[in-house]
Amino acid sequence: MTKSKTKGTAPDTARVSYWVRLKKDLKKNKSAYLMFLPVLLFYLIFCYKPMYGVIIAFKEFVPFKGILGSPWADHFGMKHFIDFFNSVYFRRLIRNTLTISITNLLVTFPAPIILALLLNEVGHRKYKGALQTFTYLPHFISMVVICGMVRMFVDHDGFITQMFSQMGLVNGKLSMLSNKNYFVPIYVISGLWQTIGWNAIIYLSALSSVDQELYEAARIDGANRWQQTIHVTLPSIMMTIIMMLILRIGSIMGVGHEKIILLYNPGIYETADVISTYVYRKGLLEANWSYAAAVGLFNSVINMFLVVTANKITKKVTDMGLW
Repeated sequence: MTKSKTKGTAPDTARVSYWVRLKKDLKKNKSAYLMFLPVLLFYLIFCYKPMYGVIIAFKEFVPFKGILGSPWADHFGMKHFIDFFNSVYFRRLIRNTLTISITNLLVTFPAPIILALLLNEVGHRKYKGALQTFTYLPHFISMVVICGMVRMFVDHDGFITQMFSQMGLVNGKLSMLSNKNYFVPIYVISGLWQTIGWNAIIYLSALSSVDQELYEAARIDGANRWQQTIHVTLPSIMMTIIMMLILRIGSIMGVGHEKIILLYNPGIYETADVISTYVYRKGLLEANWSYAAAVGLFNSVINMFLVVTANKITKKVTDMGLW
């Protein structure tokens, strides 16, 4: 009888102690919680509340009837998903999205790490600061301006087109964006130029927290700069690298539509059209809201699956992960 009472009251005691600890923590860190409150409200209002609208992916959405008043789609609400899977554009959209994302990942993910390692080796403080400012300055340029500059540079009379034309690599009479084979390199390289410095900041922060005694011990053991980088620097920031890699893998299917819409044209849809631009055209231009919502939901589910899978794999291989 005594044992059963103990078992029955243990969870209640734990629950009470949790709320007591939470109440004490709220009083102790009141200012920190007040600062966090706007962030919480932002995510609740703009990220979680709109998830209610996902229902239209399973309905034949009619605006004047509303979400709940609109009729359910055929095939138990799966009509729009089936139409997308059977669409002639399905394979092309998946192929283009994966091609752009994986190429972008392979090029732009290691580049900030290399830049951070190189900047970390610069001894002159002012020179290092100038280099860092110069590399992350493009991040603050508007996407519209960036795409305008790219279009101007690769136009038929742009300096990049003319330079490659003199080398015999491209046709100098046409814009490089009129050739479907050049879209992915232009997209990835321009993205690298825009983001490399900004993305390097988090790795520079991680490098600043590396214990300097580890370097001293490595030097005593006879390690040169390269060996110190391999055996001290990289292992010290490995957790940061893995976290960033998992997040990047989780957005492989989430290629943003803004830059692509500003750069592409119907002549290069074969390599430039991705899921997000397809959703934009179907949802906003053609007013096919339910179909666009279904395609977008499919994309989000795949991204979530990739995050969970990447986290499990990295935990098994390196014993590190987001959760």
